[in-house]
Amino acid sequence: MNIEINRNRDHKESIPMQITRQIETMIVEGTLAPGSQLPTERYLSSLLGVHRSTVTKSFEELRAVGLIQSAQGRGTFVSDSLWNISASKFSEWRSYMAAGLFRPTQTLLRKVRELTMDPIYLNLADGEMSPDLLPADLVADMLKKSNLPLPLHYPDSKGEISLRQALSSHLFRTSSISCRPEHILITSGAQQALHLIAQCLLSPGDSIAIEGPSYHYSLPLFGASGIRLLRIPVDQDGLLPDELISLHKMHRIKMVITSPTYQNPTGTVLPLARRQRLIQICEEHRIPIVEDQTFGSITLTGEPDPPLPLLALSGAKESILHIGSMSKTTAPGLRLGWLVGPSSVIDRLADAKQQMDFGTSPLLQHLVETFITSSAWTEQREKVLLGLTVKRNYMLAAMDKHLTGKAEWVKPTGGYHIWCKLLQPIAETELLERGIRQGVLFVPGGVYGADKGYVRFSFARANRQEIEEGIAKFARILEP
Repeated sequence: MNIEINRNRDHKESIPMQITRQIETMIVEGTLAPGSQLPTERYLSSLLGVHRSTVTKSFEELRAVGLIQSAQGRGTFVSDSLWNISASKFSEWRSYMAAGLFRPTQTLLRKVRELTMDPIYLNLADGEMSPDLLPADLVADMLKKSNLPLPLHYPDSKGEISLRQALSSHLFRTSSISCRPEHILITSGAQQALHLIAQCLLSPGDSIAIEGPSYHYSLPLFGASGIRLLRIPVDQDGLLPDELISLHKMHRIKMVITSPTYQNPTGTVLPLARRQRLIQICEEHRIPIVEDQTFGSITLTGEPDPPLPLLALSGAKESILHIGSMSKTTAPGLRLGWLVGPSSVIDRLADAKQQMDFGTSPLLQHLVETFITSSAWTEQREKVLLGLTVKRNYMLAAMDKHLTGKAEWVKPTGGYHIWCKLLQPIAETELLERGIRQGVLFVPGGVYGADKGYVRFSFARANRQEIEEGIAKFARILEP
């Protein structure tokens, strides 16, 4: 149990309230699952270096609102009836509302996102491309010259058939994925695809396995659905497939969600042998795989092509769902993604999507269809890859200059990010506070479920000067 305590007497929260809030956050977000046992008061007080009465006070507060329960002679447990709990239940807590500016995990991420809207900060946090890489002129020209239809009807819940036909050809041409239009669901971005999967294919109490760390850990949709996230151990090459075997024996994993190509936040590329082993293990244990290929086409200029996606390697097995998106190579404002899978699953998810939003905008779908069936796609991708490669190199040079001896990192061959390990870890709230005072933004690794001492930098949005200044300022906040 990872609890950070600010012992500054001027801190807005008392130590018991800090402990209460952090345990509450773990329960709300699913890190502590219903029925799981908490450490004893004696052990936790020793671990945190506080008096036992401090922990007792925190536990009493959690019992009072029904989050935990104690059984004489057995210990203290997270209450069993909390699978659909959400943070809004506790909005009446005055102390909760008046808490300090920074809180662990999701609250940290929300704060970073809020500050990225303020131009006074050097933004090394955003997973979004800079305006010069967006195809504004290209899209405007396409809209002027093309004879796009003006569809005013409700769209097909699966997506316009012409776009799904075009995507079928596009996926085979670019990723060797063989699928028919009926195997494709058009979504409003990759995150909606994950939301549909969580709501329609999983149940409260189910356990799913993800890489640790992972962008998926930062998404509240799993915890809100009562789904427990289990972390698959990783190394410098990505997840370790054989670790799934023991995880499955202990927790009966219902699904594996993975980003094998340019994983966010680590940037790792899962080697071919591990991809094949992952497919084999999941097939033997009848565990479905969700492959998130959001960054899969962002191979930087001059770098080797990654192995084929899991769906292509498997021969389009029905146990694998494949998620893709236009946002990372085109523009985040084009909220259009897709999910490839068995027609029975696509039918089920399409029905749920229709209940949510009656389908993705037909006009947007026709625009994307025009984009991927013309030379525009190739032109835009080449422009993006070259621009990102230059930015990546700027950031690596700045890190070599300012962070050597203070941190470690690996050169990414694709994606938007550099994953950085601090040689002298600093508590994440303190690290972020220092960064804000210096005027530089980044994402603490704990947001993605990492151990203390990791940071994710994004090179996609900042220019050369901003990257240089941002890394230099970050180096200063690491000084004693």
